[in-house]
Amino acid sequence: MIFVTVGTHEQSFDRLLIEIDNLVEKSVIKEHVIMQTGFSNYVPRNCEWSRFLTAQEIENNIKKARIVITHGGPASFLAVLQANKIPIVVPRQERYQEHINNHQVDFVKFIEKKQNNIIPVYDVKMLKSKIQNYDDEIKKRYSEELSNNHHFNQKFSEIVSDMFN
Repeated sequence: MIFVTVGTHEQSFDRLLIEIDNLVEKSVIKEHVIMQTGFSNYVPRNCEWSRFLTAQEIENNIKKARIVITHGGPASFLAVLQANKIPIVVPRQERYQEHINNHQVDFVKFIEKKQNNIIPVYDVKMLKSKIQNYDDEIKKRYSEELSNNHHFNQKFSEIVSDMFN
């Protein structure tokens, strides 16, 4: 199952919903998709959807989902991270009238650089690729994390060994 959430911001996020709905229609996405559409104008034709969900419903959908796709609001993608999943994050953009400025883009870029624990998508046309290659994206992030941990542990061991020699 794929869960998509656009949060509760009062501007629509039709660009994301349309792209996901089209991917389902074209059978690129074969899994069941549940969308939380918020104040968006677009009504999905190929996905289960609700404008708003309770916090418990969102939490349950995050737990059940293989992939969670969120907007760039920190509360939404942090909830996914807290469930030990790596979200695909599509920040709202000012140029599409999805938000009043580009703070979501800026924040997603910051998290991408500092933590590398999200899969950012700035152009919705890249969603197809990110969804199709999701498992590889996850493996890549975990292998980088393990590699960094290994490197840290190795250096730390060298420092400790040097202290006792």
